[in-house]
Amino acid sequence: MEDPAPFRSDLAEAPDGVECVWRQAHDGVRLRGATWRPAKAKGSVLLYTGRTEYIEKYGRVIQDLTLAGLAVATMDWRGQGLSDRVHADPMIGHVRTFLDYQWDVTELVAMAEDAKLPKPWFLLAHSMGGCIGLRSLVEGLPVERAVFSSPMWGIHISIFVKPLSVILPPVARLFGLQNSYAPGTRGVSYVKESDVASNMLTSDPEHFQWMLRHVEAEDRFGLGGPSIHWMQMALHETRDLLVAARPSLPVLTLYGSDEKIVSTRSLEQMHDGWGSAELHCVPGGRHELMMEAPEIRRQFMEATLNFLI
Repeated sequence: MEDPAPFRSDLAEAPDGVECVWRQAHDGVRLRGATWRPAKAKGSVLLYTGRTEYIEKYGRVIQDLTLAGLAVATMDWRGQGLSDRVHADPMIGHVRTFLDYQWDVTELVAMAEDAKLPKPWFLLAHSMGGCIGLRSLVEGLPVERAVFSSPMWGIHISIFVKPLSVILPPVARLFGLQNSYAPGTRGVSYVKESDVASNMLTSDPEHFQWMLRHVEAEDRFGLGGPSIHWMQMALHETRDLLVAARPSLPVLTLYGSDEKIVSTRSLEQMHDGWGSAELHCVPGGRHELMMEAPEIRRQFMEATLNFLI
């Protein structure tokens, strides 16, 4: 029997009926997962969150999915949310290798199977979750369709600092600093350092304040910048995925016209020649289309649900 795990229903605004449990990955890392199964569900969504994120942040999205008749399974990736940190500093985003996230995926799929979530299964993946999700599809994730929200298939790096991303990791490793914060970042949650006008996540004041309330109410929901090593592994994985065989299942990718976190050029490159995939830009959207202004969010959720069911 799976051990129950805590869930902040006071923050999430998620539907009732959550089953929140602890799972253990192949390498011993403890992961927090959650499932929802509405009555007469006509399919299920595997929801992959982004870097720094956690289950409760998607409470409103899960509400939309379950109201549409879809069950949901999601998880805090290793190193964030309430899952085990893999670095001595709990505020640094770190991973040994990006393929380690696939061990988390294995547990997410097993959790959905144990919960007997109904088929067909679909994938909904955001940002870093989109990077993990594309690798999952390449490896044979058992889903019939996939929607990607601003997927991290490339990181937006200024042309002036791009050479530094190549030079820095080996230099940092030489001096034993590869597990330190990437330049320009520190151990503070992004929403605590930003504001409604200048943040790169959402143009919606209400959603921005909602995210801020979360990290102020629960310290473990906060995560600061990534390690230099994480950056190196992320760049390696995105380069590898760019030359990997494209999955043949139907795919819908959406991103905002005001995207400044992931590389929009990488999205175009990934879709070049990908016959089963569609790429659409949402006017006015920033990085988090599922947590945007009402009209932008409506466009995203409507396109997603129409595509999946």
